[in-house]
Amino acid sequence: MACKLPQIERHLSAPADDCRNPIQNIMNDRREFLRNSFAAASIATLATGASGQDQEPAVKPSEVDGYCYRLPKLKQGCRLLFQGDSITDMQWGRNEKDRNHYLGHSYVFLIAARLGVDMPDAQLDIYNRGMSGHKVGDLRGRWKKDAIDMKPDLLCILIGVNDVGKNLNGVDVKSWEADYRFLLHASREANPELKLVLLDPFVLPSGRLSNRDSYKRWRDQIERLIPIVVRLSEEFDAVHVKTQEVFDTAAKAGSPGNWIWDGVHPLPQGHELIARSWLHEVSRNWGSS
Repeated sequence: MACKLPQIERHLSAPADDCRNPIQNIMNDRREFLRNSFAAASIATLATGASGQDQEPAVKPSEVDGYCYRLPKLKQGCRLLFQGDSITDMQWGRNEKDRNHYLGHSYVFLIAARLGVDMPDAQLDIYNRGMSGHKVGDLRGRWKKDAIDMKPDLLCILIGVNDVGKNLNGVDVKSWEADYRFLLHASREANPELKLVLLDPFVLPSGRLSNRDSYKRWRDQIERLIPIVVRLSEEFDAVHVKTQEVFDTAAKAGSPGNWIWDGVHPLPQGHELIARSWLHEVSRNWGSS
C-alpha cells in the first residue's frame, strides 16, 4: 500500500493571512511540526511500516506552530548580517574557510538553514558577527569593521542583556539609545536601501534568575530598553521582533527553563522560537506575493 506523504509544503509556504496572530503563530501545534520535520528522513520507514492510519503523538506540551510564513522577498545574492552578543554568537567560526562552523549554532544557523532550503536560487550570503559579552557600546566600537565594511543588504541586531547584567542598578538609557541610534544611522548612511530587523532583549525566570528578586531586577531593566527598540524600529522603518513577548508566551505553555536555561541564554528550542518569529515578521513585512 502506498504511503501518503504529509503535506509539508503547505506549511512552509502558507500565506501569512492563513496564520494566527504573530505571537500565537510562534506557539502553535508541535505535533504537526514534528510530523513534518521528520517526514523526509523517515519515508523509508513509513513506506514499509504504514498501516493505513496516521499516527500522532498523544501529548501536546506547547502551542508551537510549524512553518507558517510567506518567503521574504530578498534580491539574489542578498547579504544578511546578524549582530549582537553571545545569544547571536554561539561560537560562530572565526575561520571563514571553515564552512562547518562559520554561522555558529544560534538562531542565525536556523534561519540560514530554512532560507537555504526554501530559497536556493536566491544564493543568500549570510554572516554572523555576534560577540559574546558585548554591550551596545562594544558594537559601536567595532561597527565600521564588523558592519559598515561588510556592506550588508539586511542587518539584524539583538543587543541589551549584557548592558542589563552589568548595570542592574540602572542602565543609562539615554546613552544606550544614543549608541544604538548611532549604529542604525551609520548603517543607513552607508546604505540608504538597507533593510533593518531589530529584536527586543529578553530574559526568563530560570536558572540563576529563578529567584523572584533576581529576576525582577533583570526584567525591570529589560523593560526600560524595549521601548527604545520600539521607538528606533519606527524611526528607521525597521522590522521589530517582539522577542520578550514570544518567550513570555512560550513560558506559559512550558516551564521557562524549557526555553532558556540560565535566564538569559536560549536552549536549542529557544533559538528555534527566535528563528520562527524572525521569519514570520520579516516575511510578513517583506513577503513575496
